[in-house]
Amino acid sequence: MEQPKIVFHTDLDNTLIYSYKHELGADKHCVEVYHGREISFITAETERLLQQIKARENQIVMIPTTTRTTEQYHRIQLGIGELPYALVCNGGVLLVRGREDEDWYHGSLERIRDSREMLHLALALLEKDPRRSFELRFIRDLFVFTKCQEPEAVVCELRQKLDRKVVEVFQNGVKVYVVPKALSKGSAVQRFREYSGAAYTIAAGDSEFDCSMLEEADLGIAAPSLARTQLFSGNVICASEERLFAETVLDTVLARCTLFCGNLCQ
Repeated sequence: MEQPKIVFHTDLDNTLIYSYKHELGADKHCVEVYHGREISFITAETERLLQQIKARENQIVMIPTTTRTTEQYHRIQLGIGELPYALVCNGGVLLVRGREDEDWYHGSLERIRDSREMLHLALALLEKDPRRSFELRFIRDLFVFTKCQEPEAVVCELRQKLDRKVVEVFQNGVKVYVVPKALSKGSAVQRFREYSGAAYTIAAGDSEFDCSMLEEADLGIAAPSLARTQLFSGNVICASEERLFAETVLDTVLARCTLFCGNLCQ
């Protein structure tokens, strides 16, 4: 691929888009419909800023970097056309113009080979757990996902029983994930930097899943809620609580692009 000046990795849910449960006011647009129901939205200001990002696609490559599956990602319509790249399944799958890159996926499977024993142990433990309230999914043979009652207790017990040198356990509400350490979003950022030859990377996110991605980027932008619970290195900045996180992120990316590309021209 032609070398981009800036690669912008962004989480989706609660970073760029928001569920119907989030109060965005009347000036919002639906970006995701599921079973005939509108479930995800962006503000009009977010849409305006996304259009500016799109207009500068020769300078910025925006890459959604998400735990969503390929199918879940394809439900989202941001109004700026199909993006050239997306990293789904926590970075285990690379989409190029919407189609999966088989070499990237097989590379992901190879990278997590040493985690497979722990992933199968997690499947066995969760299969028997009476607190599990949802089907057990082994997403593309990459990571484990389910939903549980008492998710904090389930996560705590899994962390005690699994080798955390090779896997990590995450909770997001009632959702529980067991993910190989080699399949972090940070490793996806690193891989894509090598794949693209990116000169500069920016990442934005709001959850524990995103911490490694923020640390790996040249500039990380953390949501205020995440920054309150995590200790980051100096390359990560905390967004203001006075404005919607999505809007702050996009404004920051556009400003950094102007500065960075201006310096390259000097």
